[in-house]
Amino acid sequence: MSGNTLQKAIDLVTKATEEDKKKNYEEALKLYEHAVDYFLHAIKYEAQNDKAKESIRAKCLQYLDRAEKLKEYLRDGKKKPVKDSGGGGGSSGSDKKGSDDEDDSEKKKFQNKLEGAIVVEKPNVKWSDVAGLESAKEALKEAVILPIKFPHLFTGNRKPWKGILLFGPPGTGKSYLAKAVATEANNSTFFSVSSSDLVSKWLGESEKLVKNLFEMAREQKPSIIFIDEVDSLTSSRSDNESESARRIKTEFLIQMQGVGNDNDGVLVLGATNIPWVLDSAIRRRFEKRIYIPLPEESARGTMFKLHMGSTPCSLTEPDYRELAKNTEGYSGADIALVVRDALMQPVRRVQHATHFVKCSGPSRDDPNVIVHDLLTPCSPGTPGAVEMTWLEVPGDKLLEPVVSMTDMRRSLATQKPTVNSADLKKLDDFRNDFGQDG
Repeated sequence: MSGNTLQKAIDLVTKATEEDKKKNYEEALKLYEHAVDYFLHAIKYEAQNDKAKESIRAKCLQYLDRAEKLKEYLRDGKKKPVKDSGGGGGSSGSDKKGSDDEDDSEKKKFQNKLEGAIVVEKPNVKWSDVAGLESAKEALKEAVILPIKFPHLFTGNRKPWKGILLFGPPGTGKSYLAKAVATEANNSTFFSVSSSDLVSKWLGESEKLVKNLFEMAREQKPSIIFIDEVDSLTSSRSDNESESARRIKTEFLIQMQGVGNDNDGVLVLGATNIPWVLDSAIRRRFEKRIYIPLPEESARGTMFKLHMGSTPCSLTEPDYRELAKNTEGYSGADIALVVRDALMQPVRRVQHATHFVKCSGPSRDDPNVIVHDLLTPCSPGTPGAVEMTWLEVPGDKLLEPVVSMTDMRRSLATQKPTVNSADLKKLDDFRNDFGQDG
């Protein structure tokens, strides 16, 4: 490494510790914070191997800890004595109460950090909003809904599932299913967390974040921990992976196993598009592994209707059946994009129209009231057509054209399926080896 930034950081820390010893705490605090910025820059641009990075991180953590203590002292109006820095290191003293206070303070710090990253939410997605996937719904009801509603059913050796993995192609509704679980499990706390929330740049912090996540879930049980893209957190262990990645996996395994902890009432729900990269020990802890496949024909028809919603359209049941038949290999997300594009077609017709014709239509305020003298786009040959552009149409006089089957076909021609056959083959193999159909 060039060492310029690192040397600057070391110089700043030297000055900071000198000011610290002289009890010039405000100046020391500024210098510590400034030094940490330079250390972070050195990690990012100068450190050439993991060992160098972790050494710098350890220093960073040490000086950040000291800066926090000084900040707390200055914020409290300098009422509490600040412990000696010991040359920029941690605080001295072996008093047990002080140690316990520090443990509590650290736990609170991690939990606050997690609370900022975790979405503790109550989404509004019902089972009926999820098209198909009956086996997956049944397994999730067994794991979550039934134990909460009928706890006496799950006594003795009959225990609810502790870990469920939802795997399948992208866009098939894995996250949507998790939201349905959160909605239907009224009494449960739903922790929605992405793997990036649990990976910290500070040495040793990531495993503490994982540990605190599970502690929070146990404190607020019954609870569901939903981890999207779980593969990025728990991929197979290898010789060339970093020490921090290995430690995160180990902590995750310990917490899921529940060694020394009571994990009753805590469900870990994972979702992944690439289940074959999961570590085998993690895979075993997800007792149920449910394949969420591409939607079948009947489910695709239902999806078109759900995405169309209340938008005015002229589509009939045979039209929906034709759309379902012509979208083999499309995921739920692909179908959503087709419908979104089709919903824009009437807007494009308004934008490109050169002629408008007078017509009658339902009022925006009350659909039962018919309003006259509205304008809608038309072809130049339409009887009563007036040459004008959309810019000349008063805002309250425009009647939007309805979405037609022609619009749907046009959008379908441009939106191709996003899931390739090679990935489907891998998912199929994983299901045959380790999973079950959803």
